[in-house]
Amino acid sequence: LDLKINADLVVLSACDTGQGALTGDGVIGLSRSLISAGTPSVIVTLWKIPDITTSALMTDFYQNLQQNPDKAVALRKAMLKTIKKYPNPINWGAFTLIGEAQ
Repeated sequence: LDLKINADLVVLSACDTGQGALTGDGVIGLSRSLISAGTPSVIVTLWKIPDITTSALMTDFYQNLQQNPDKAVALRKAMLKTIKKYPNPINWGAFTLIGEAQ
């Protein structure tokens, strides 16, 4: 497929979206396909995540992103805010930015 995606960021905030097949070239999955299709940044999750904390974290992430275009900073701030209310890493630790931060 010669798919080209015109998006600065794709967020896959469902459960286990960062999973894929482990090969000699790394993990082959949806995130790598999106990067190959031209998306510079992808946010994925590494395990099953609770809906309530995901909703709060993603709301904070998008609010942070409006104030600062650095995706890594926006995600970090959202994670730190989530940690205060939900300290267990299962609630916030699954989110990972792949690709470019800005």
